[in-house]
Formats: sequence, structure tokens, C-alpha cells
Amino acid sequence: MNNLTDAANYLDIKIGKEGSVERAAFKDDAYAYYFGEVLKKRRKYLKLSQEELAQKVGKQRPYISRIENGEDVRISNLVQIATALGLSFELKEV
Repeated sequence: MNNLTDAANYLDIKIGKEGSVERAAFKDDAYAYYFGEVLKKRRKYLKLSQEELAQKVGKQRPYISRIENGEDVRISNLVQIATALGLSFELKEV
């Protein structure tokens, strides 16, 4: 018996069908985690502490930690932190 499945089928079974509330929440969490990892990697590359980055953007260190852990991500704050790290965003039509 073949136990292989593709990613879409796996997500349908484990998370929920495409278009479901559960699948949308999963995607939101995945994006938040991804963006947090990008920001953390860049901060470390620039040799900034969370405290130093927080001071640059007018936030508290625990907030930077939450962003890096994929929690409490708001686009406005994400853009502000990314800009402070010398990163930019590009929006494209899909």
C-alpha cells in the first residue's frame, strides 16, 4: 500500500479544506511565523539585540520577541520593523 500523499491532500486532512476557517488560520499562522523568522535573521545579521531594535522603532523588547515568534503581527508594525532593518516589501498582483 502506498502511504504517500501530496501536500494539499495532507493539509486537507490535517488542517481543513482550502477555503475553510481552519485552513485560513493555518495560513495566517504560517505567514506570521515566516515573517518573524525573516526579521529575526536580519536583526541577527545586523548584530542588533531585540532591545536595540525595539528602541529604533519605538516599541518594547517583548513586542519584538512576539513578532519574531510569529505572534501579534500587524502589517503596519511589520513594515516599520522591516524598514528599520533595511528590508522592503513588494506587493504583486497574483
